[in-house]
Amino acid sequence: MHFLRNFSRNPMALTGGLLLLLVLLAALVAPVIFPADPLRIVGPALIEPFTDGHYPLGTDGMGRDMLAMIIHGAGTTLAIGVSAALTALVIGVTIGAIAGYYGGWIGNLFGRLIELFQTIPGIVFILALVSLFGAHMVLIVLIIGLVSWESIARLTRAEVMAWKKRDFILACRATGMTDIGIIFGEILPNALAPVIAVSTLSIAGAILAESGLSFLGLGDPNISTWGRLVGDGRNMITSAWYISAIPGVAIVVTVFALSLVSDGLGEILNPRLRR
Repeated sequence: MHFLRNFSRNPMALTGGLLLLLVLLAALVAPVIFPADPLRIVGPALIEPFTDGHYPLGTDGMGRDMLAMIIHGAGTTLAIGVSAALTALVIGVTIGAIAGYYGGWIGNLFGRLIELFQTIPGIVFILALVSLFGAHMVLIVLIIGLVSWESIARLTRAEVMAWKKRDFILACRATGMTDIGIIFGEILPNALAPVIAVSTLSIAGAILAESGLSFLGLGDPNISTWGRLVGDGRNMITSAWYISAIPGVAIVVTVFALSLVSDGLGEILNPRLRR
């Protein structure tokens, strides 16, 4: 209740949360409003938005309903972003916790690994791996998560290094508690607050990464995502601008909402600001 009260009082978090709620509601009602395949051809091609009551957002170059694809794409796009962010969170927290807790040569080894991934251009790495292994959605999610964990790892490492010096952690060691128990049972529950805020922003990064892949024609062709819709309209941008513009606006609004939530959570979960 305390968290919800602080969340509702934070303008950035509340605004972003409401926008995300609208996107989530669209994803939940998609199977009810449009139970059929959103990628099926339903009418004439290139009906412009707001000119036909049957297709409020018009149709694309193949005669598919833009509104159906946007509504269904909301759930798919959010699922991709959350799944990739969770993948990055697991990798980043694990590596960061080990590097921060042990220090010494182990900490240096994992520290160099974090720095290595910092120097690799993320989008280039993603393009190379997707081109090599194929554009399957599960693989795309794993690859995006694989190149998105270093910022989480750096923050986790710093937090763990600070918390491991606390008196209660020293007491845990004196009682014979195992390192795994101390890391995952005592340190991480206290250190994860700022990591959660950063992870929220990772969802936005994953959505943008998938959208970039789809725009370049490297997305999964069997799944309707906003990025794919933007890519489908790139060759008709002068004659049918709305095919790319409508899903593009949806992406911008969602990423903006996630950014607001991340900033808001950073303020709410910051212990210095709670005092």
